[in-house]
Parts: sequence; structure tokens; C-alpha cells
Amino acid sequence: MQVKVQVYAILRQYIPDASQGPLVMEVPEGITVGQLIERLPIPSELARVVFVNGTRQEPDWVLREGDEIGIFPPIAGGKDNG
Repeated sequence: MQVKVQVYAILRQYIPDASQGPLVMEVPEGITVGQLIERLPIPSELARVVFVNGTRQEPDWVLREGDEIGIFPPIAGGKDNG
């Protein structure tokens, strides 16, 4: 099945072709978000926020034909008010 993968921010340095638009990937039926990330040439610890079709999903989310996946690095900012 095919899915579209877009990586953002510093993750683009690991996949230069990603700056030209989403990557179309052929993946097996039943693959999870976590398994997809393992197939990409990015450090898994940097793939912290994942959206599937615009909704944030966890690594165990099972992908389906035509899903659009956005992968973001850890998001930082703000002050610790603790």
C-alpha cells in the first residue's frame, strides 16, 4: 500500500528529497507509525510528534492505504513556571 510522508524542521536534513514535497512510500499492510519511522533514515528519538491525516497519533497506530503522515521533531519553547 502507499502512504505519503512529510518530515519537518531539522528532520529534513536526513531526507533531502523531503523538501520537494511528500515522499510516497510503498509499505506493507498493517504497518504502524512506529514501524514506518524505523524505515526512515532519521533518528527515532527525533521523530516525536506524528500526525496521520491531520490527527496526532501514537507509534502503535496502524496505517491505511493513502494515509498522509507528518513527522515533527520535539517541540520546545516557553518557560518552565515550576
